[in-house]
Amino acid sequence: MNLKEEYTQMVMEYKDVIFKVCYIYAEKEYIDDYYQEVLIQLWRSFPHFRGDAKLSSWIYKISLNTCISFVRKKKRKPISVPLNLEVNIYDENFEKKQQLEELYNLINKLNKLEKSVILLWLEERSYDEIAFITGLSRANVATKLHRIKEKLKDMSNQ
Repeated sequence: MNLKEEYTQMVMEYKDVIFKVCYIYAEKEYIDDYYQEVLIQLWRSFPHFRGDAKLSSWIYKISLNTCISFVRKKKRKPISVPLNLEVNIYDENFEKKQQLEELYNLINKLNKLEKSVILLWLEERSYDEIAFITGLSRANVATKLHRIKEKLKDMSNQ
């Protein structure tokens, strides 16, 4: 398989992950721009991927860094946009959807780093993977996760 085919296969496999990161950081009208920018950065970086980390961790890292850089470039503060559960990520009962919607609304109120850490944790990434993707130490990831969970719990009780 050539580089273009490998890249296309990778994008098809991880398109939902990339979209989810873009969705969290972009204003609605800019999601496609963010997605395209992530794809460009992945294409530029793909030949240099050495496999030192999991492919999914590397994709998360590129996606998060690209979206955060894109926000800085636009010199706009991203608005909080709740995740739209109509994206067909979940096809469960109504009550479960409401709970997830509430959770994502609370997550959207967190700062950029907190969003990244909690989303990676919800994706069941290991502390080591979260540390690699975010650039934090493993111990700092554990501390931040504890504080974020407490913050979300406090926010939900208000």
